[in-house]
Amino acid sequence: MGNMSASPARRRVLLAAPRGYCAGVDRAVIAVEKALEQYGAPVYVRHEIVHNKYVVQTLEKKGAIFVERTEEVPPGNIVMFSAHGVAPVVHEEAERGRLATIDATCPLVTKVHKEAVRFAKDDYDILLIGHEGHEEVIGTSGEAPEHITLVDGPEDVANVEVRDPSKVVWLSQTTLSVDETMETVDALKGKFPQLLSPPSDDICYATQNRQLAVKQMGAEADLVIVVGSRNSSNSKRLVEVAKLAGARAAYLVDFADEIDEVWLEGVSTVGVTSGASVPEVLVEQVLEWLTGHGFEDVEIVKAAEESIAFSLPKELRRDLREEAAALVAERKGATG
Repeated sequence: MGNMSASPARRRVLLAAPRGYCAGVDRAVIAVEKALEQYGAPVYVRHEIVHNKYVVQTLEKKGAIFVERTEEVPPGNIVMFSAHGVAPVVHEEAERGRLATIDATCPLVTKVHKEAVRFAKDDYDILLIGHEGHEEVIGTSGEAPEHITLVDGPEDVANVEVRDPSKVVWLSQTTLSVDETMETVDALKGKFPQLLSPPSDDICYATQNRQLAVKQMGAEADLVIVVGSRNSSNSKRLVEVAKLAGARAAYLVDFADEIDEVWLEGVSTVGVTSGASVPEVLVEQVLEWLTGHGFEDVEIVKAAEESIAFSLPKELRRDLREEAAALVAERKGATG
């Protein structure tokens, strides 16, 4: 930092664009709100609709009930599947439980599910790159459990076994680090030279764009603040990408009040971004906090244009309460 008596460097904020909501999250959150408007509370949601604390709390106040297991939903109710997608067995559970369903799975996740089904049908061994236990990975694996092997990062490659090295394909979770995924793919290709790639990259446009913006920003920022929740895969990746890009420090916060003033010591440039499930209001609060601490200059770091939107789940165009009641009546008729 040089001579302490020198005038302090201009304090500025670099604000990443794109950041925050992706099309799949926007669609899923609106789907819950619309279902509550259309059908009234309660609407049950299996798993957090998106991995964001604030969003989940806000929807709970409006009457959404979040459950981890389909069996927790009483018969004759509406259950919504989260943006992360579910395995086919979950659809079966909903049927058995006499539930009307709304599927808010992101279309880009559905695309990966379809790839898994297609390659399994052709009897390929599928190497799914992703994080063990993540909801999206559980859903995709469930499409073809006997064909899919999870590969959790480059260091996992050594353990991978396949039946026929000439019939292997890789797929991935949509929210991973682009660079780390390619590193894993390269390692897999070293082991299986005939490894097939998916028809189009599985890592979604939003994940890639947000990482691109952070790379540009991290190179200039002393400190990067990523707004996002601990269980959000894409948000955690943004922290890693920022550090690799040269930021001295990077932290994940859900809310502005989690920022520690100590982080600002010796810092003149702060980068700010947010994960794909984060509402903009939370970023605005972080910017306000930074303004209050002398960081008033905001520059946008623009890495891409985004204009993607997805139409709402088709189930919101029907009367699902009636369908749910009919499912329960049907069972009574069958046992009566």
